[in-house]
Amino acid sequence: MTTISTHVLDTATGGPGPGVAVTVTGPTGVEIADGITDADGRVVQLAEVGGGVHRIHFATGDYGNTLYPEVVVAVSIDPETDHYHIPLLLSPFGYTTYRGH
Repeated sequence: MTTISTHVLDTATGGPGPGVAVTVTGPTGVEIADGITDADGRVVQLAEVGGGVHRIHFATGDYGNTLYPEVVVAVSIDPETDHYHIPLLLSPFGYTTYRGH
Protein backbone atom coordinates (compact mmCIF):
# COMPACT_ATOMS: atom_id res chain seq x y z
CA MET A 1 0.00 0.00 0.00
CA THR A 2 0.97 3.61 -0.59
CA THR A 3 0.83 6.11 2.28
CA ILE A 4 -0.23 9.76 2.15
CA SER A 5 0.78 12.50 4.55
CA THR A 6 0.11 16.23 4.45
CA HIS A 7 1.23 19.52 5.94
CA VAL A 8 -0.67 22.83 5.99
CA LEU A 9 1.47 25.95 6.05
CA ASP A 10 0.05 29.44 6.57
CA THR A 11 2.05 31.67 4.23
CA ALA A 12 0.52 34.83 5.70
CA THR A 13 1.95 34.14 9.15
CA GLY A 14 4.93 32.05 8.10
CA GLY A 15 3.83 29.28 10.46
CA PRO A 16 1.94 26.01 10.47
CA GLY A 17 -1.80 25.61 9.94
CA PRO A 18 -3.05 23.62 12.94
CA GLY A 19 -6.61 22.33 13.37
CA VAL A 20 -7.48 21.85 9.69
CA ALA A 21 -9.74 18.86 9.06
CA VAL A 22 -8.51 16.71 6.17
CA THR A 23 -10.32 13.83 4.45
CA VAL A 24 -9.30 11.49 1.66
CA THR A 25 -11.71 9.95 -0.82
CA GLY A 26 -10.77 7.06 -3.04
CA PRO A 27 -11.36 6.53 -6.77
CA THR A 28 -14.97 5.51 -6.14
CA GLY A 29 -15.70 8.72 -4.20
CA VAL A 30 -15.97 6.98 -0.82
CA GLU A 31 -14.20 8.61 2.13
CA ILE A 32 -11.39 6.31 3.24
CA ALA A 33 -9.50 8.39 5.82
CA ASP A 34 -9.60 11.57 7.85
CA GLY A 35 -7.47 13.55 10.25
CA ILE A 36 -6.83 16.97 11.75
CA THR A 37 -3.56 18.83 11.39
CA ASP A 38 -1.55 18.92 14.60
CA ALA A 39 0.19 21.93 16.19
CA ASP A 40 2.88 21.70 13.48
CA GLY A 41 0.20 21.66 10.74
CA ARG A 42 0.83 17.99 9.91
CA VAL A 43 -1.08 14.78 9.50
CA VAL A 44 1.80 12.33 9.40
CA GLN A 45 -0.09 9.14 8.54
CA LEU A 46 -3.22 10.36 6.78
CA ALA A 47 -4.07 7.30 4.69
CA GLU A 48 -2.96 4.02 3.19
CA VAL A 49 -4.28 3.81 -0.36
CA GLY A 50 -4.13 1.79 -3.54
CA GLY A 51 -3.68 3.19 -7.02
CA GLY A 52 -5.93 5.63 -8.86
CA VAL A 53 -7.13 9.18 -8.42
CA HIS A 54 -7.71 10.17 -4.80
CA ARG A 55 -9.01 13.50 -3.52
CA ILE A 56 -7.64 15.23 -0.45
CA HIS A 57 -10.17 17.68 1.01
CA PHE A 58 -8.93 20.43 3.34
CA ALA A 59 -11.65 22.22 5.39
CA THR A 60 -9.88 25.59 5.25
CA GLY A 61 -12.99 27.57 6.21
CA ASP A 62 -12.74 26.10 9.71
CA TYR A 63 -9.20 27.52 9.81
CA GLY A 64 -10.61 30.97 9.05
CA ASN A 65 -10.07 31.23 5.30
CA THR A 66 -13.27 32.87 4.04
CA LEU A 67 -12.27 33.20 0.37
CA TYR A 68 -11.35 29.51 0.03
CA PRO A 69 -13.53 27.65 2.56
CA GLU A 70 -12.35 24.33 1.15
CA VAL A 71 -9.51 23.10 -1.01
CA VAL A 72 -9.70 19.80 -2.87
CA VAL A 73 -6.53 18.36 -4.38
CA ALA A 74 -6.84 15.45 -6.80
CA VAL A 75 -3.79 13.20 -6.79
CA SER A 76 -3.07 10.32 -9.17
CA ILE A 77 -1.52 7.60 -7.02
CA ASP A 78 0.91 5.09 -8.50
CA PRO A 79 0.61 1.95 -6.34
CA GLU A 80 4.31 1.20 -6.96
CA THR A 81 5.27 4.41 -5.10
CA ASP A 82 5.76 4.02 -1.34
CA HIS A 83 4.71 7.47 -0.14
CA TYR A 84 3.17 10.77 -1.21
CA HIS A 85 3.55 13.91 0.90
CA ILE A 86 1.10 16.58 -0.29
CA PRO A 87 1.55 19.94 1.48
CA LEU A 88 -0.92 22.81 1.18
CA LEU A 89 0.42 26.37 1.36
CA LEU A 90 -2.47 28.62 2.34
CA SER A 91 -2.93 32.39 2.51
CA PRO A 92 -6.05 34.57 2.77
CA PHE A 93 -5.96 35.18 -1.00
CA GLY A 94 -4.58 32.01 -2.52
CA TYR A 95 -3.20 28.54 -2.10
CA THR A 96 -0.79 26.16 -3.77
CA THR A 97 0.27 22.58 -3.37
CA TYR A 98 3.13 20.39 -4.46
CA ARG A 99 4.56 16.93 -3.94
CA GLY A 100 7.01 17.00 -1.07
CA HIS A 101 9.15 14.32 0.56
